[in-house]
Amino acid sequence: MSTTSKRGLWTLITAAVFALCGAFLAIGGAIDVAHNGPLYYLIFGLALLGTAILAWRQNQAALWLYAATVLGTLIWALSLVGLDLWALIPALDVLLILAVWLLLPFVSRQLGATRASTVPLAGATGLAILALLASLFTDPHDISGNLSKEIANAAPSDPEGVPDSEWHAYGRTGAGDRWSPLKQINSENVHNLKVAWHIHTKDLMTANDPGETVNEATPLEFDNTLYLCSTHQKLFAVDAATGNVKWVYDPKLQINPGFQHMACRGVSFHQTPANAVDSDGNPAPTDCAKRIILPVNDGRLIEVDAQTGQKCTGFGNNGEIELRTPNQPYTTPGQYEPTSPPVVTDRIIVANSAVTDNGSVKQASGATQGFDVYTGKRVWVFDASNPDPNQMPDADHPTFHPNSPNSWSVSSYDKNLNLVYIPMGVGTPDQWGGDRTQYSERYAPGVIALNADTGKLAWFYQTVHHDLWDMDLPSQMSLVDITQKDGTLVPAIYAPAKTGDIFVLDRRTGKEIVPAPETKVPGGAAPGDHTSPTQPESQLTLRPKNPLSDADIWGGTVFDQMFCSIYFHSLRYDGPFTPPSTQGTLVFPGDLGMFEWGGLSVDPQRQVAFANPISLPFVSRLVPRGPGNPLWPEKEEKGTGGETGLQHNYGIPFAVDLHPFMDPVLLPLGIKMPCRTPPWGMVAGIDLRTNKVVYEHRNGTLRDSMYGSSVPVPLPPIKIGVPSLGGPLSTAGNVAFLTSTMDYYIRAYNLTNGQVLWQDRLPAGGQSTPMTYAVNGKQYVLTYAGGHNSFPTRMGDDLIAYTLQ
Repeated sequence: MSTTSKRGLWTLITAAVFALCGAFLAIGGAIDVAHNGPLYYLIFGLALLGTAILAWRQNQAALWLYAATVLGTLIWALSLVGLDLWALIPALDVLLILAVWLLLPFVSRQLGATRASTVPLAGATGLAILALLASLFTDPHDISGNLSKEIANAAPSDPEGVPDSEWHAYGRTGAGDRWSPLKQINSENVHNLKVAWHIHTKDLMTANDPGETVNEATPLEFDNTLYLCSTHQKLFAVDAATGNVKWVYDPKLQINPGFQHMACRGVSFHQTPANAVDSDGNPAPTDCAKRIILPVNDGRLIEVDAQTGQKCTGFGNNGEIELRTPNQPYTTPGQYEPTSPPVVTDRIIVANSAVTDNGSVKQASGATQGFDVYTGKRVWVFDASNPDPNQMPDADHPTFHPNSPNSWSVSSYDKNLNLVYIPMGVGTPDQWGGDRTQYSERYAPGVIALNADTGKLAWFYQTVHHDLWDMDLPSQMSLVDITQKDGTLVPAIYAPAKTGDIFVLDRRTGKEIVPAPETKVPGGAAPGDHTSPTQPESQLTLRPKNPLSDADIWGGTVFDQMFCSIYFHSLRYDGPFTPPSTQGTLVFPGDLGMFEWGGLSVDPQRQVAFANPISLPFVSRLVPRGPGNPLWPEKEEKGTGGETGLQHNYGIPFAVDLHPFMDPVLLPLGIKMPCRTPPWGMVAGIDLRTNKVVYEHRNGTLRDSMYGSSVPVPLPPIKIGVPSLGGPLSTAGNVAFLTSTMDYYIRAYNLTNGQVLWQDRLPAGGQSTPMTYAVNGKQYVLTYAGGHNSFPTRMGDDLIAYTLQ
């Protein structure tokens, strides 16, 4: 009789599988320990090897050793993460599969086990399964609560006079609240929403487009017509009741794959008021009584008559003004890209732009410019790096300062104060600031309040000192009057930051309403650079309460978790604001931020807010420039074609490699699995009168998410909490809407408690902010499902309107 038959096939398979898994974990665990990681993976690996040896010898002690391994792992996991289902899965999934295998009668019999000798392993396995079942009914990340339904301010100020049924600006009004007073659709009937109409723009991504091609537009609505920009910034006028396209204006965008972005978050609207005059005091023209201002990524602003779809020829040069020339110091196409709709007052267009990140020290300026809305004449500038930021270009100073801090997001406007509030970023390069001057960091990043007529600074509030983490202030800020205990109203501004903080300021003065004390942060900058010893941290925040630890390291299996643990411990991480390093630094909150351009949705009547924070760590590694470096010798190139991967940073000592904190073994296979325990995305409710976070819930499922996009089997719609990119909408009907998660859904939530009331499948990613309007007495909710190629979600061209049926 052969040795194989004596031992039995199942014994050989058991010994081989346990030995292979054990060797894998023991080697990886030893590497992890060498990086100051936990002992667990090494111990587990050795235990598996011991089990394999005993199984090979057909010794029933294999079951006893593995029973001790299961029980020890369960104790370790529960002490580390508690009853958190998603955190327990990688600790227990492979462990339990192997345990069940050993308990199979045809396996255990070949190991010489009796029924009694399997009891310890069966008991330990049962306890582990019970822990998983118990975790189904608990969620340590969930906060339950109810926002107040009390109407604190029944008639919030709206100096722009936007009709309840319309949506005139990116955030509905210049206040940027993304809230509508409509309430025909409410928390009681929202489950009856059905598609009213669904159209296609037929403007899709092409081979010549950059990798970060996105559809993020929020349409405007007035005169029963919707206005939106598509992928290539075509401007559509659509009948709001039927979806019939009235006209399309094509700006003939000039773009190439080297552009860092291709995005249009929306367009702006201007209506000529009675007795209007231009910036020179001349009577305003009578043509284009209602005009749409279209930002175009190749550096133009175009005005189009809202009625006819024809250019307003009196504006600039035949309806266009060029922002990229003649006063930019560098005019390479793609370096200066208007991606967000500008603020438009009665007389002035306040124009900002995205500027290429981490290209070189020879980049376009991020100067803000004010243009006459009728003629296109430049009225003022605010060039943050200039000692005199309002200095207009002239013969002696023909260009703006290169790499001057910019604002790529949407600004807000208070018509009563005539102040425009600009969310500022830092001048590129982002992760090394050794060459920055006092002027280049004077107004970055943070909130700049400018007089809309003159561009003069009213006040500035800095949200990060000496930013080395790309912590641009990303969101359009929300303006809301907060009712005090004595009944008085304080004009506040809420500024969500990538850090997860929400800075709350008096919008008249920039003074803190909610304290943001200076907090000590890690030091140790890269050679030639320095760090700020402290950073402001607002007491209204959604940032994680504790720094990342072993309890936060995750994977689909124990093997993935081990790879991520090795990766985690190989990086520099001393908590938030750990400086970038050549070793590689874990940045959390990451470069994407906990808040992005979507911002908050604020109900100014109830004075509550709805938000969708995200939490993905990033890795920032400085790459010294020198012989042998892939970016040596230095050479200028046309563009980077994205914001992740190796970034040039020509002109400074370091390039930078940026990417999300993903499983380093699965990533080359195209499977993008975060190394941080979910949730990666939440919805939250905030009471603005008390400045307290009242509820937080996981948001979104595994279905369609990037974490399974390369897995060849469909994933179930199990709630896990996925990232979202885009903003929320809320209404007076006690309902909030969100489309921006990585799974393809539009969802409606009870604004009071954050619970999902209704959802519908979208044909593509909905990385935009939905809006609502009413036509002929019927309320609609509308979203643009166009996808986001670098998020990544499926690209599309779908404009979808819902109404009650």
